[in-house]
Amino acid sequence: MLFIQDAYAQAAPQAGGGASSIIMMVLLIGVMWFFMFRPQQKKMKEHQLLISSLKKGDEVMTNGGIMGRIMDLDNFAVDLEIAKNTVIRVQRGVVVQILPKGSLKAALGSNKAANDDKADKAEAKNEKNEAEDDADKA
Repeated sequence: MLFIQDAYAQAAPQAGGGASSIIMMVLLIGVMWFFMFRPQQKKMKEHQLLISSLKKGDEVMTNGGIMGRIMDLDNFAVDLEIAKNTVIRVQRGVVVQILPKGSLKAALGSNKAANDDKADKAEAKNEKNEAEDDADKA
C-alpha cells in the first residue's frame, strides 16, 4: 500500500515543448527542400532551356545514347538522322545534350576504322581456313 501513495505523490511528467518541436520540423523540411528539390528544379530549367534552343542542323545525343543530326523538329518531336538515309523520330524531351559541330563525323570515323579492322581480321581468318582446307585435300 505504501507504494501506491508514492506513485500518486510523484508529479506528472511535463509535456514536450510544442513550439520547439514545430520549429525543428519546419527547419528539417526547409533543409530537405534546399538539398533535394532545389537542385532538381535547377536541372529541369536547364533541360527546358536546352530543348527550347534546339534548331535544325544541330548534332545531339539522346538519353539512350543515340547521336544524330536534327533534320526537322516541331513542338513535340525531333527527326534525327542517325546514319545516311536513316531518320528516326523521337520526343524532344529525350534530347539531353547538344554536341559540338563535327562530333558525328568523328564518331563515325572511329566506327569505320574499327569496322575496317574487323573486316581485315575476318578476311585473314577466311584465307587461313581456305589454306588449311586445301592442305587437307592434298
